[in-house]
Amino acid sequence: MEFSIALAVRGRKRRDPIRSTALGSHAGSSGLLARGPRRLGGALVLLLALAAPASAQVSFDRPGGDYANFAVRSGDPAACASRCERDPRCRAWSFSYPTGGVPNAICWLKSQVAPWRPNPCCVSGVKGAGVTEPRNPAIEFSIDRVGGDYRNIEVPSDAMGRICDAVCRADGRCRAWTYSRPGYYGGPAARCFFKDRVTLPRHDPCCISGVVR
Repeated sequence: MEFSIALAVRGRKRRDPIRSTALGSHAGSSGLLARGPRRLGGALVLLLALAAPASAQVSFDRPGGDYANFAVRSGDPAACASRCERDPRCRAWSFSYPTGGVPNAICWLKSQVAPWRPNPCCVSGVKGAGVTEPRNPAIEFSIDRVGGDYRNIEVPSDAMGRICDAVCRADGRCRAWTYSRPGYYGGPAARCFFKDRVTLPRHDPCCISGVVR
């Protein structure tokens, strides 16, 4: 069976040549700006878009091209991304979350950039890509809210935590919830933890959380 893993790169600073060029042109080429502001503005927008950093894809896999893999005991996709960044051979990576049969997260390093496929098992990215969680105001990705638990239940694996959210909304006592992925704090199975108070959020790739009321 082939897994894939996504990595986030932290701490690497790059010079922004686009910004330096843009500022230099603005300071010394007022005539150029006056002659063609629309054309120049469009070119700058295009250059800035091309210079934007790539983002890893959460809930996507990139099967194929593997040359190495290792267990990620922290369970954090960022560790996979960092490893790819340091390895000259690596062009892409995939991070697979722990499962009931595989107790640790696995990072797969790839010598080629394979096409991505939707799969909630994984996070994937090309070299230099940082992990960016999906944006949803109702759901907190990679967030654990520790404490306030009054009950928990085992649930099927759910990349969005929808079951936890639905059960919490139907329970008048529940104010917040946390979904723990399989292989993290809930054991080999996924679990929902229901809370009667809203506790502080803490970044942790184990979990998805939400505040209901």
